[in-house]
Amino acid sequence: MGTTPTEVMAFPNIRAIVRDNGTAEVVVAGNSRIVPAGDSVQELRNNALALIVGEAQTLQRPVRVRIEDPEGHGELIVHPDNKIESVSYEPTPARRRAEAPETTPKAVVPAIIETVPAQAPVATPAESALAPAPAAQVDAQPWPPAPVAADTVPVPANPEPQTAVGVEEAAPTRRSLKETSFLVSAPVLEPATQGWRGTLTRLGLRMDPSEEELTEREDIRTVSQHWPGPRTIAVVNRKGGANKTPTVVMLSAILARYSGAATVAWDNNESQGTLGWRTEKGSHDRSVLDLIDASTELLSPSTNAAEIAKFVHHQTADKFDVLRSDENEEGDHEVTAEEVDIAHQVLTRYYRLVVMDSGNTARAANWRRMIDHTNQLVVPVTAIEDRAEAARLTLQTLESRGGHDAELARNAVVIVSESTDAKRSMSGDALKRAKDEAQRIADGFAPFVRAVVRIPYDPALVNGPIRYEALQPATQRAWLAAAAAVAAGF
Repeated sequence: MGTTPTEVMAFPNIRAIVRDNGTAEVVVAGNSRIVPAGDSVQELRNNALALIVGEAQTLQRPVRVRIEDPEGHGELIVHPDNKIESVSYEPTPARRRAEAPETTPKAVVPAIIETVPAQAPVATPAESALAPAPAAQVDAQPWPPAPVAADTVPVPANPEPQTAVGVEEAAPTRRSLKETSFLVSAPVLEPATQGWRGTLTRLGLRMDPSEEELTEREDIRTVSQHWPGPRTIAVVNRKGGANKTPTVVMLSAILARYSGAATVAWDNNESQGTLGWRTEKGSHDRSVLDLIDASTELLSPSTNAAEIAKFVHHQTADKFDVLRSDENEEGDHEVTAEEVDIAHQVLTRYYRLVVMDSGNTARAANWRRMIDHTNQLVVPVTAIEDRAEAARLTLQTLESRGGHDAELARNAVVIVSESTDAKRSMSGDALKRAKDEAQRIADGFAPFVRAVVRIPYDPALVNGPIRYEALQPATQRAWLAAAAAVAAGF
């Protein structure tokens, strides 16, 4: 079939042997190569055939193969282009096959399947030095070959009649259409938009993004998710001035901006917190106590979702809402554990994400009940020793309680910020010492929590209303990384 005897016989003899005990080998010029094991006789054949096709490809010429297996013997011609020709094949008489051990695998052998690839063998390091590269695909029939014309096949003296089972074994097999698809789901890599790579892209020379840009894209993807069910973040530190409120605002702004999920920042201070002072005020003065008083109405199935706007203060630029703490000048009401339950039930009906600010008393009832509702703990700290020590004690307290509290402590995200009033008047040496101290604190927390993120100094976080757009680009990037670390814990 397009191959002369001279071309075939120029290569040393190859013999492929498949035994009924589940082993096989290929012998090339007297050197034996073990065939990778298979679960059936057909798999052993395919693995042996892959070795032979590799030999033909290595030599770039056809080879003649003498095959022997429990079901018959004969000869094949294997071409470098994966084409396989049958020279002869003589099935083993049925009475001889019946004598095979009971452990012989029973495989369904198709007559001709032109699209079946030769199975690539899995070679050990020692074998891979000898074995050729596996064939990618067999263009002709697999081994054993289909029967040749009746007048060219030796007929046994006492042929056995073919049974119905034999007919089934020769039937072609087809794959189900459920096993394939024409859709391509691989993500498309968008060209660079930042730095000199982005400049070249805009000039018409498409450039791949840098590693830094790819990392930023992954952080954006992480914070842009929608999770099944609401998620509650608690921002805690026993010490005042640890940047709890700026952390609540920044996490709420980034999660709301990128995910588009309904997000609320809740000031869960025992009495009067400062979250309302550093965020945009709406057209009313309502607080968490007003929401609790209206909880029956807000939880009614007939209440419209927009009714929640009567009790929260929307941040028009950063796209999240704020639930303020009680601003009663008398300060004579402390939120109870039961009131935390009610407020949380209302908020998780109207919002996907709840970010909770907290007071400084870990023993307070509302503080402890907040922890019961928390999915992700965030511990902010500034580069000052007493703030770091307060953060450590907060985590230690939770870990000592065991159960849910301890798990929150181990999975916490610590955010080390350099934003302090003192930094405004610092000299160059003092600024360096502050950075070194921030790094020392970050390194100290790293072995005990899931993630530690550093935030650079930014004057926009020191005083007054906090706005995401007012931050320097490096600060925005750092807070995005912090929000991604938090979201990864959901």
